[in-house]
Amino acid sequence: MKKTWWLFACLMILSLPALGQSEAPRAISAARMYFWSETRLGVINMLLLEGLSVAAIALIVRFVLQLRRSRVLPAETYRRLEQLLAEHRHEEALAVARADESYLGQLVHATLSEAPGGFGAMERAMVETADVQTAKILRPIEYLNVIGNLAPMLGLFGTIYGMIVAFQALVAAGGRPEPADLAAGISTALVTTFWGLLVAMPALAAYALLRNWIDTLSAEALVMAERLIARFSPPQK
Repeated sequence: MKKTWWLFACLMILSLPALGQSEAPRAISAARMYFWSETRLGVINMLLLEGLSVAAIALIVRFVLQLRRSRVLPAETYRRLEQLLAEHRHEEALAVARADESYLGQLVHATLSEAPGGFGAMERAMVETADVQTAKILRPIEYLNVIGNLAPMLGLFGTIYGMIVAFQALVAAGGRPEPADLAAGISTALVTTFWGLLVAMPALAAYALLRNWIDTLSAEALVMAERLIARFSPPQK
């Protein structure tokens, strides 16, 4: 369903020039020019690119929902832990952190678990756990980077293939081809390039924005954890 609406929106935007024409066949031809290829291999390439576009959209929606601040750094968990630690109910705070599967919960749980080893051990556990949790979140984001780099390569493949088809038609026509003879190859070249860029740009943009957002959340989680364990630090001499 999401794919259908997305393709419909793109069709409406990209077909604006055709909508100004009075003849319906012209609008249909414009839509076909934007969304299809005239060669068999070009069609396969287009289907791969459309599959990548659907995958990129699904991943972006998934990551946006998963990386909400309320899920990664739940304020209620922070307030609860802060209250328990202020009341020196360390075992209860440890249990609350263990039961919370958020980034903050796992970070505080690993930190409090090292309390018997002293404040230095708690700090080391906090930093190491933050690195592990951040890497765990970043790993799936790399799929967007892969899609963003693969899509232009598929588009370039279609471009080269389309130009080969066009030159073959030129040779077959003895150097005097009709425009229709070149249309299939040129259409494949342009359409696959267009879709390669259309898929790559939002995927790479979302990848960069999500990485920056994860870095921001990671830094905030460390600050919050440091505030919670500050009471365990030895008194200054």
